[in-house]
Amino acid sequence: MSFNPFNETPENSEKLFMDWKTIYPESYSKLGADPFTKTRVILMNGTEYEAVWFSHQFFRHCKDNDLRRQLEFVRKSEQQQQKRIACLKPKDESVLETTIAYEQLAVELTAILAQREPDKYVKAALDFALLEDFDHLYRYADLLDLEHGIKSDMLVGGYTEITPARPTIAHHRHPYDDVRRPVNFKKCAPITKLDVAIITAAEQQTMNYYMNQCAFYESDLGRRLYQEIAMVEEQHVTQYGSLMDVNEGWLECWLNHEYTECYLYYSCWKDETDKNVKKIWEQCLRQEIVHLHIAAEALKKYGKKEWQQVIPAGDFPELLHFAPQEGYIRKVIAETVENTALREDYVDVHRLGADADFFKYQKAVNSNDKLVASHQVIRAHIDNMGQDYRAEHAENPIPSLRCRTEDNIKLGRR
Repeated sequence: MSFNPFNETPENSEKLFMDWKTIYPESYSKLGADPFTKTRVILMNGTEYEAVWFSHQFFRHCKDNDLRRQLEFVRKSEQQQQKRIACLKPKDESVLETTIAYEQLAVELTAILAQREPDKYVKAALDFALLEDFDHLYRYADLLDLEHGIKSDMLVGGYTEITPARPTIAHHRHPYDDVRRPVNFKKCAPITKLDVAIITAAEQQTMNYYMNQCAFYESDLGRRLYQEIAMVEEQHVTQYGSLMDVNEGWLECWLNHEYTECYLYYSCWKDETDKNVKKIWEQCLRQEIVHLHIAAEALKKYGKKEWQQVIPAGDFPELLHFAPQEGYIRKVIAETVENTALREDYVDVHRLGADADFFKYQKAVNSNDKLVASHQVIRAHIDNMGQDYRAEHAENPIPSLRCRTEDNIKLGRR
């Protein structure tokens, strides 16, 4: 049965705001929670971050104080939601353990969206970054085992393999090669618009987390790893953000943000197995329906448009359902591991000319490959424990990535 949030009767907007007891929820169990509960928490935390920062930017470009008050009214509620969701993370879950969940989310979410995505260009973008997030999971998992003796297969619940893909050293590209062609949201499938919005917010949250955490990590090697991978996440956010329709106005964007949040909370509520967290998703959904109707009213009053002119079919398309994506990920690794970006498109690195910007940037940032933290981590693990850390269900699909006593820094770089 389809669900259309525009057809729902919103609750009294004055009842949106929660007291301090409600905002500070019972956290999930670090070891007892299903890994996909953790990924949903990170996803919705990032979605609320995106909503808040979009609202601030709209606010700063708006002259009408009545509209600005509406933005702040909704934003205050979004801020409460974000604080509540963020505190679902337990106190005893370390920065690095949470990072494993961040990368598991990036891997599983990207694979799910890529397989359902009808736009071939958007799908190619998802497949491209998928391999990089998958390799990041491997690097962080090795650091966690090296420094804390914690095996990440326990944290990912066996849902997600831990093994190398396109080596992180090959992810560092010239900024000119991070920009993609925007999608026309008026002509694309409804699910494409949702996919672009969802992945942009999720990757932005990962970028923000790494940007902030790198200075607080306890070891120099860890600080440098967060620093390096944060730069790759900047590329991913630029890639996905450049797919957004540049012709949409502020009010249209606001409506789309609220609709996306309704879709995600409904998906999370239907998918969730933790009773406490499931209740929070249901409450957030009801709050987002209020936000959506406020945005629709603002679009009508200030933009002289009905919501149907922005979102013609309000019924939700296929819901987001988390499940292991191992087979698809292995297929993408096998077929595209040596791809890189060339302006708006993707090519095998062996097709680049010797004067390509990719090689110029690689020379600038990786002039001494022994200082690249993502590969220092693996070498240190091999030196200390005799081999790297992996959690594979079968041998790596790429023969040159199967050796566990030597880290590959050439694949994807030529």
